[in-house]
Amino acid sequence: MNINSLNNRIALITGGNSGIGRCTALELARNGAHVFIACRDQGKAQSVIDEFSTFPMVGKIEYLNLDLSDLNSVKNCAREFVSKGLPLHLLINNAGVAGLKGLTQQGFEMTMGVNHLGHFLLTQELMPSLLSGSPSRIINVASRAHVYAKGINFESFRRSTDSKLGIREYCESKLANVLFTKELAKRLKGTGVSSYAVHPGVVASSLWREVPEPLRALIKIFMVSNNKGARTTLHCATSSRTAFESGDYYADSRSKKPSKVALDTNLAAELWTKSSQWVNDYDLTIKKG
Repeated sequence: MNINSLNNRIALITGGNSGIGRCTALELARNGAHVFIACRDQGKAQSVIDEFSTFPMVGKIEYLNLDLSDLNSVKNCAREFVSKGLPLHLLINNAGVAGLKGLTQQGFEMTMGVNHLGHFLLTQELMPSLLSGSPSRIINVASRAHVYAKGINFESFRRSTDSKLGIREYCESKLANVLFTKELAKRLKGTGVSSYAVHPGVVASSLWREVPEPLRALIKIFMVSNNKGARTTLHCATSSRTAFESGDYYADSRSKKPSKVALDTNLAAELWTKSSQWVNDYDLTIKKG
């Protein structure tokens, strides 16, 4: 896709070591951005850096350690970035899990903890950098799966995964991504920081590694490539047409109407309030499960 020059623009992408995150990171750097890949696996991140070194060099890629299932790690990642004294122009909350059961380090349901709560805290911690980089953008990689969620079961945040394949928790986490995007837009109005929720398509990525066979093989028949999956993220991150939009849900590089419950402003506000309480008041040194 055609992307305007991103020279002197700084981006941070979670899960930029694989799948659509890898494609997004390489495309941003190829067009001049200074990209920070935040993930757990430094070896996989280094393979992205090595791959980029074979391109005609324009931008730059660096690694930041991040484990979204550990809020201490989230805070440390943000502190490491902030310590560099750089503005942040693009925050792409891309990483996610599906079918992974259990609890995070601080005792939250794994899928909700990684897909929503870890990104919620990371965004809060990086907000000063995003404000200093204004105009800046926050892209939350959600999913059309949010339409299957009837609401947010806040009690389920604090217990281990209780659905058989973790599908209910996944759909609710993707609804949380869309609601978070809406509430961000409301709270950041007038700051120059815009937010977008993105459905990349059902992508054949490592996201589905915990879904058991033969179901995983079956659903991959209907999936799109990682390169195609990255297009809507890149559109929201770079298009001049989206520069003055905020809070929308995108699919196929176009603004689409999300589910009715995703438009519930009261639910979005409640999710924000509870998420803030959990990440700010909880003893992050405690490990449960």
